[in-house]
Amino acid sequence: MAAQRLLAGQELGFDWPVPDNGYRWWYVDAFSDDGSAALTIIVFIGSVFSPYYFSARRRGNANPRNFCSINTILYGPDRRRWSMTERGANDLATTPRSIAIGPSRVDWLSARDLRFSIDERCVPFPTRLSGQVEVEFAEAGNDCFALDRRGEHRWWPIAPQARVKVTMANPGLSWCGSGYLDSNAGTVPLEQSFAEWHWQRSELSDGRGSIFYDSTSTSGEAHSLSLCFDSMGRVTPSDDIPEDAMVAPTPVWRAPRRCRIPEGQALHIATLEDSPFYARSKLSAEGPGGRRLYMHESLHLRRFRAPWMQALLPFRMPRRASAGHPWRQARDGFAPFC
Repeated sequence: MAAQRLLAGQELGFDWPVPDNGYRWWYVDAFSDDGSAALTIIVFIGSVFSPYYFSARRRGNANPRNFCSINTILYGPDRRRWSMTERGANDLATTPRSIAIGPSRVDWLSARDLRFSIDERCVPFPTRLSGQVEVEFAEAGNDCFALDRRGEHRWWPIAPQARVKVTMANPGLSWCGSGYLDSNAGTVPLEQSFAEWHWQRSELSDGRGSIFYDSTSTSGEAHSLSLCFDSMGRVTPSDDIPEDAMVAPTPVWRAPRRCRIPEGQALHIATLEDSPFYARSKLSAEGPGGRRLYMHESLHLRRFRAPWMQALLPFRMPRRASAGHPWRQARDGFAPFC
């Protein structure tokens, strides 16, 4: 799939409109240099995994600004800490250079520097999760890609290669490591277009790496996207796609996982997230180019749509929306980023 140029390459689109029933998210992940910890943060306008947004869409057109969250997860070094509190439109404030959802916010400090200020509560045990995550990179990419044939879902690999500094007050910990930053946007819900997808990014010690998206549409059509990137984070579409391989399903919910690993490499799997419809894994493999780390996710949207799954989700994703009349965005269409 050929890359498309950004309409606004100098902005991250925090204040751009999102259509009814659509979504926009900004994503960062990282591995600590010593291998003992990892991190993911996803900032949602129109939270694609929200049971409240799912229910509202079933009733008609739903304003995505009324279903926002910052999903923050720390993996290690001692244990996992998971937070995802959904908030409403009154709790959302956006400018071209910042986004605030409840007490947490993201600031675009410079062309190569983002700061996430986190102040959330973990579930199921309501412990505080607070601190800062700084993301620095050489340059922002200026190409994005369609993830489906209709172009209703788009993906922007902003910085496939980044440095991340984690400084948390609660819990008291700090570390630095290699990271990744991207953004996704869609004009329709994920489950309307996809039955499942499997995504992975990998990196070598010299900063080079690759990214693969493998998706299956609701009609059964398969679609793959392959990119490679250099040590400066510059991405290039690639025709070099390793064979698709099934790895062991997740230990608890037995969610299938597919990945693309060069032939002959021994694979080690550490499951970070094991839910009925979503799995996140840390993979590593030894090959001719050295040891390669992978962040991998598998998403199963038929499971997400199941009534029993929608009944379970509020226990993992409480809603704390401020009272009042939700701000209503102008219904003037979607401002895509590519």
